[in-house]
Amino acid sequence: MKVFSHDSAGNKSLINYDNFTFSGGEEHIRFHSPSLLEVVKIEIFERLTDSSKIIRLMMAVDALKRLTSENTPIELVIPYFPYARQDRVCVEGEASGAVVMANFINRLNFSKVTIWDAHSDVSPALIHRVINIEQIALLKQCEELSSRLTNGELTLISPDAGASKKTLKISEQFNGVPEVIQAHKVRNLKTGEIIKTEVLGNVEGKNVLIADDICDGGRTFIELAKVLKNEGALEVSLFITHGIFSKGLDVFTGLIEHIYTTDSFKAANEFKNNTDINLQIIEM
Repeated sequence: MKVFSHDSAGNKSLINYDNFTFSGGEEHIRFHSPSLLEVVKIEIFERLTDSSKIIRLMMAVDALKRLTSENTPIELVIPYFPYARQDRVCVEGEASGAVVMANFINRLNFSKVTIWDAHSDVSPALIHRVINIEQIALLKQCEELSSRLTNGELTLISPDAGASKKTLKISEQFNGVPEVIQAHKVRNLKTGEIIKTEVLGNVEGKNVLIADDICDGGRTFIELAKVLKNEGALEVSLFITHGIFSKGLDVFTGLIEHIYTTDSFKAANEFKNNTDINLQIIEM
């Protein structure tokens, strides 16, 4: 977690703090600052990738409110919004994780919350005073990928119906030059297993780019890349906003040649490289 103060002259300064976890599991945080009463804004940047960070954020906000004047706004930047994929109840007995997380964020009463490429329209609708940075704005930060799309070197592949709007928007932003082909997957909702993948178009002899928001273990993209290769695609690339890659990059070897992602889920130095895959991190 990084915390910054902003003064009236527009200067931005890092606020130092200590944190640790007590033996009983409680999170503790202490800020080191002579005075924060004159700051005009506090900004918190955090990757909320585990439960301890969520509790630490709650403690940080309470401590900062005690150190600043009552009206000092506190803004939050969380590029990856946790539980975004749980934006509806698919099986009876489950919680709506996105609702739970949004309620938690809202209770901290931030003056602004910035997230990147929300999984669906549900999360931004749930969060108060939210700014959602769209996927295309992040993609355009990658000069190589933008150039390849501008020149029509890549055919866009939408991996499922949920990604189709965003994929079409990418093509529109490049004046409709990249062709868009829709793919379709059938998944068992209880087990998560992908039963079938189909590509609804001709990819023979083409270099293709699969575009989506989140890659966790990568099964969706592995199965899709297999079909694309079997149907004659020359080169398969993947653009993912939130690269979790919980199974590592080795699972894509021989199937995907280029992977583009942001540092929303983890810092660039935390990614493990694969010599067979060209990995590019868009650092924000």
